[in-house]
Amino acid sequence: MMTIRKSNERGHANHGWLDSYHTFSFADYHDPRWMGYHGLRVINDDLIMPGMGFGTHGHKDMEIITYILSGAIEHKDSMGHGRVIRAGDVQYMAAGSGVRHSEFNPSSTEPTHLLQIWIQPKLLGVQPRYAEKSMHAAQTGQWHLITSEGGRSGSLAIHQNADLWMARLEPGQKLPLNLAARRHAWLHVAEGAVELEQTALEGGDAAAWSDPGEKHLTAKKASQILFFDLQ
Repeated sequence: MMTIRKSNERGHANHGWLDSYHTFSFADYHDPRWMGYHGLRVINDDLIMPGMGFGTHGHKDMEIITYILSGAIEHKDSMGHGRVIRAGDVQYMAAGSGVRHSEFNPSSTEPTHLLQIWIQPKLLGVQPRYAEKSMHAAQTGQWHLITSEGGRSGSLAIHQNADLWMARLEPGQKLPLNLAARRHAWLHVAEGAVELEQTALEGGDAAAWSDPGEKHLTAKKASQILFFDLQ
């Protein structure tokens, strides 16, 4: 059995400088039915206007993953990192015992479109950590591992038994989705349109399931997909 989370049912906040959709309860959006999913706590779909961003603020005890869909973000943090990450880049922070950072769109003309993802860690109070991974040249039509607990296959090592996979698909390309017993799947369509089994999903839509086995995904348009395999 699949649960479908439609894009237009998400929480929405438009602050002018930031247009944000919340898959799960966040900030002023609260829905007790959508507080997270098996350790996956936040997927915010953010559009940040040129020259705008998040001033310095703190986080603690959260695994924070940012995936840039278009544009760029300038990151500075209390660990001493100062970076500009661009479309196709993944940024990871283990907030752990506490970290402060800021994120701004460095462009004066182009908005930045990104997904900010929070995963609850297994361990609290760990030393904060920062890492990046570029998916800019990732081949279409296959799954690419972005995060895993042990950092296998060149993925980013995080403090949770959560595999995050990414795929880019051209129209007509197909991919299998395999889920082992006692695991939980969350599929998020970042961009485009796909069909999961006989269910149509468009940008911002998501599907969740826990029954083991193989499902099949077909792209109807050029698409980017995130697939979370959770404990």
